[in-house]
Amino acid sequence: MKHQWKAALGAALLAVAAVPAPAAAADAGAAPIVWGACPEYSDEVLSYLGLGADQVPVFRALLARTDCGTIRVPLDHERPRGRSITLALTRVRAAKPAERAGVLATNPGGPGSMGYLTPFELALTGNLNALGDRYDVIGLDPRGTGYSTSLDCALPPTSPPGTVTEASARATYAAVAAANTACVAKDPEFFAHVTVSDEARDMDAVRAALGESRLSFYGISAGTGLGARYRTMYPRRVERMWLDSVLPPVLGTADFTADRSRARHADFRRMAAWLAGRDADYGFGTTTARVASSIAALQADLDAHPRVFADLPFAVDGMTAARLSGLTEAAWEFGAGALRDLRAATGPNAPASLSAFYAEEAPAPPGTPVIDNLAAQRAILCNMDASPHDFGSAWSAYRARLASEPVTGRLSDPVLMCAGWPLAARPEPVWWTGGSLVLSGHRYEYKTPYEWALETRDAIGGALVTVEDDEHTSAAYTPSCAALIVAYFATGSPGGRSCG
Repeated sequence: MKHQWKAALGAALLAVAAVPAPAAAADAGAAPIVWGACPEYSDEVLSYLGLGADQVPVFRALLARTDCGTIRVPLDHERPRGRSITLALTRVRAAKPAERAGVLATNPGGPGSMGYLTPFELALTGNLNALGDRYDVIGLDPRGTGYSTSLDCALPPTSPPGTVTEASARATYAAVAAANTACVAKDPEFFAHVTVSDEARDMDAVRAALGESRLSFYGISAGTGLGARYRTMYPRRVERMWLDSVLPPVLGTADFTADRSRARHADFRRMAAWLAGRDADYGFGTTTARVASSIAALQADLDAHPRVFADLPFAVDGMTAARLSGLTEAAWEFGAGALRDLRAATGPNAPASLSAFYAEEAPAPPGTPVIDNLAAQRAILCNMDASPHDFGSAWSAYRARLASEPVTGRLSDPVLMCAGWPLAARPEPVWWTGGSLVLSGHRYEYKTPYEWALETRDAIGGALVTVEDDEHTSAAYTPSCAALIVAYFATGSPGGRSCG
């Protein structure tokens, strides 16, 4: 999936002339960082990554003053003389060295997403300019991702195509389990050490190599799990930390799937209430219940009579109605219009809204970095997942979701991604350690439900900022929230407990 870079340039985070900072002495015994030339990216690659024409020169100016490097770390940090791997990182030095506050490490989540370009993504929001004045901003590709040592695997989807039946779900389970086994068999030792704890040790190795006694951290999505684990393992090495769209303190894919599905159903009910106030435009009913019933009926009709359009390579069934009903608030108008168009469509071609929804993404041009590594994602999640992921448990839970969450319940997978994962689960505990911490939870978000932020705050402490939206990891892209982030890293206090 294409990496989503946000627009709204403004003055870029670090788009000022570089002033070399004094070199810091690395910790004794720390592996050195080998600094070298940064990768070159064509205009085609930058466009594919989502940059607008006006953002490209800002990106290039930032890249020209970025340090790019690699560091060797043990595959198993408990065996420092054993096998080693390479990590890739970027550093954009503080633009005002006289006011330098230290190092700000970043992580974009995924899990399994590269972090090499995260400082650039933050820069292009235009909202966090002051951070680049005072911090060296670090982007690190976690082990298994991006330019760091990694392996790739062919991993099938965890939901069968078309209407899901028990037979098709069983076949999918068998395919996922076989693929997981084959993936790990490529290098069991490597995949056993693609964990959050290993990532935390890697980040601390980078801190040591930079000669910093402490670091600050900005992590989003699955990056919040890394932040929570790092402060658990190294509490005295954290200066300030902000975690946005927060994972729960204990993560198992069964509960993970159920919580997300429940939150998406709640968002669908919000959308249905919105539609009820616009019956003249969309015609699905004047109450929340009536709208939900109308869309459920459309979904059932599509399942019974899939629509075939000459310009789409597949029959459109009830899954399309579910997807159009599971969009975030910013896309409700589009989703509602596409549902209305689909209800009235007679062919031979699909309505323009539906064609746009299913438009295929162009292939990645040469030189595009691998943004997301699904094998690393699976290893990180499954190596800590002690929850049941056998077929019977997953199928029973899926059927219960279909009953309790009409329309959007089917967007959850009937097969869990850790099916057949051959390595023993090793939980990654987190706990309260004191120190400076802010967590931001999004009131209506389904990808990392708001309740997770509450649970993690109760487990590890920190101040909670509530973002009044349903967008995943939007704090840096929302001016009122970004102002709190800047204030926090400047003063230690966000100065407010809500935004958005």
